[in-house]
Amino acid sequence: MKIAIRNTDQNLAGIFYALSAYILWGLLPLYWKLLEEVPAVEVLAHRILWSFILMSLVVFLTGGWKTLTPVLLDKKKLILIFLCGFIVSLNWFTYIYAVNSGFVIEASMGYYINPLVVVLLGVTVFREKLGRWQLTALILATLGVLIITVQYGRIPWIALLLAGTFATYGLIKKIIRINPVSGLALETFIVMPFALLYIINLENTGFGAFGTVPVATKFVLAGAGLITAAPLFLFAQGIERTTFSMIGFLQYIAPTLTLFLGIFIFREHFSLSHLVSFCLIWIALIIFTLANVGVLKPKQPANSEALVHSQEV
Repeated sequence: MKIAIRNTDQNLAGIFYALSAYILWGLLPLYWKLLEEVPAVEVLAHRILWSFILMSLVVFLTGGWKTLTPVLLDKKKLILIFLCGFIVSLNWFTYIYAVNSGFVIEASMGYYINPLVVVLLGVTVFREKLGRWQLTALILATLGVLIITVQYGRIPWIALLLAGTFATYGLIKKIIRINPVSGLALETFIVMPFALLYIINLENTGFGAFGTVPVATKFVLAGAGLITAAPLFLFAQGIERTTFSMIGFLQYIAPTLTLFLGIFIFREHFSLSHLVSFCLIWIALIIFTLANVGVLKPKQPANSEALVHSQEV
């Protein structure tokens, strides 16, 4: 009985941690909107710099540096971490640009599409077979993207880039198998010199925001490290305590909150075509999730399932 109660408590704690992480990720556009006056590239540079400083401090205080030694001695993993650093930077830049350029709704679409892109990676990289329900989900999601493409008159590159970079990032993280906190410290270390040089150059030429914006905005820029690390830490705690299936259901909270922000707070245009497109994607996600947890068919191989629920950024 005590074991059952303990397991239940662990599961509830895991749900709380994961839920907190996804809520923070979903509300992240509100934070980036505070930096609307700062160019997206400069915001990205500060996010990388302050994330590296904070994550390095956390790794040092928790003794996580001990887990880095085997990674640093593995040439293959170092190359993959190098790729991770640039892929996550591209993902961050795209998201910041989308929020501060009035494409919050399209950004939310990207994270709805992401799990289905992961399935495609599972098929192409791990040679997994695609069941009929997964195939149905992919076809519906593709129709949704095509509808919004016709409505826009252009390819929704922000959504596709966010989905593609995030899925690829998760794929590489699965191959590396490194502690998420230590991993992010290494990834930011890879790109930190570029970010630091960019910030120094801007400040020296008089175009840097850090030397001209109000004190409050300076704190917001520096806080980019905390806003990056906090949900990551919560997610890492949650995924250790609850099931992948639960994480799978919870992961749609973030893009849903972002979608609501785009419609009701930032007043972005949401047409009938948007609604039809999102409905097709939502139906695809419901089918995909039910299939993934075994309601519509047996669960997918462990490779695909773990990749679907890889850490967010």
